[in-house]
Amino acid sequence: MSIHSNSSLHLFQPMTIKSVTLRNRIGVSPMCEYSSVDGAATDWHLVHLGSRAVGGAGLVVAEATAVSPEGRITPGDAGIWADKHVEPVARINRFLKEHGAVPGIQIAHAGRKASTARPWERGAHLADEDGGWPVIAPSALAFGGDLTKVPRAMSLEEIIRVQDEFVAAAKRSLAAGCEWLELHAAHGYLLHEFLSPISNRRTDRYGGSFENRIRLLLETTRAVRAVWPERLPLAVRISCTDWVEGGWDIEESIELARLLKPEGVDLVDCSSGGMVPDASIPAGAGYQVPFAERIRREAGIATAAVGCITEPTHADEIIRNGRADMVLLAREFLREPYWPRLAARALGHKDAVSGPVQYGRAW
Repeated sequence: MSIHSNSSLHLFQPMTIKSVTLRNRIGVSPMCEYSSVDGAATDWHLVHLGSRAVGGAGLVVAEATAVSPEGRITPGDAGIWADKHVEPVARINRFLKEHGAVPGIQIAHAGRKASTARPWERGAHLADEDGGWPVIAPSALAFGGDLTKVPRAMSLEEIIRVQDEFVAAAKRSLAAGCEWLELHAAHGYLLHEFLSPISNRRTDRYGGSFENRIRLLLETTRAVRAVWPERLPLAVRISCTDWVEGGWDIEESIELARLLKPEGVDLVDCSSGGMVPDASIPAGAGYQVPFAERIRREAGIATAAVGCITEPTHADEIIRNGRADMVLLAREFLREPYWPRLAARALGHKDAVSGPVQYGRAW
């Protein structure tokens, strides 16, 4: 697909990557629900994700889904580390496809931010006697704030094990009918922890220089792409900046994107932050869009823009001006599951989002 600006494009123009065509350029960003049972999706997930497909989203990406029990953020996290997790995800994916959305999944390992209570239970690290577990990271450095556990610095054997877990998760995602796979390398979780010099103080081949810090992500991407069919899109979510001096930054993100492209990555999902508890982040409407724009232009790869995108005209402007190839919404989709329908009407494309036959009179 072309990554140049094209004024004929708009928010409701279909987008094709590999063999997958999205009916529009609106996606549901992965949103943790903390409502799984031993990693298994429930009826909550069917309704949560299914309603956004009914509402007209082109892509629906399931929440950060742990590749291992120790990779969960909380005990309620979604998982894809066991065969028992496949059918609950497949059930959801069948519904998403039936209602016109491409089903996606984000696979993840929380690293030193694992073993926490659910957000509505304060979100602090859980002691082992309270259902917590030991955490791992590139280096033995705690995240800080309420996340006080000092992680175990990973051995080379553990690094290989985690790579294998990502590969197994990709295979199970395929078996569950996912047609879009995203690796979570953002928000201070494990793959991001290796990227950032703030959390990575290793002195071996996985730490120190830029080339060493990106090694785990590149190796994992390569291994996943080997089992994820070439016909299906592979995306990577990154934090384009840590928003703190001495941390990972946009220049490194651009260079990383250039290196991910030949490894078979089709799109970079451009987020930011999550590395430290006290970063000063200038959040506001579209505050992360410039990252997607620069990576798209300078790395020559498709991007998704995320972050405080709420207005249809704003989302449409991002696409029309070639600042990103698609937009992913999170909180706005929680407020309005039918946002694509409302956006289509606001932008003069009311026939672009067809409703379910059951809603015919109201649609």
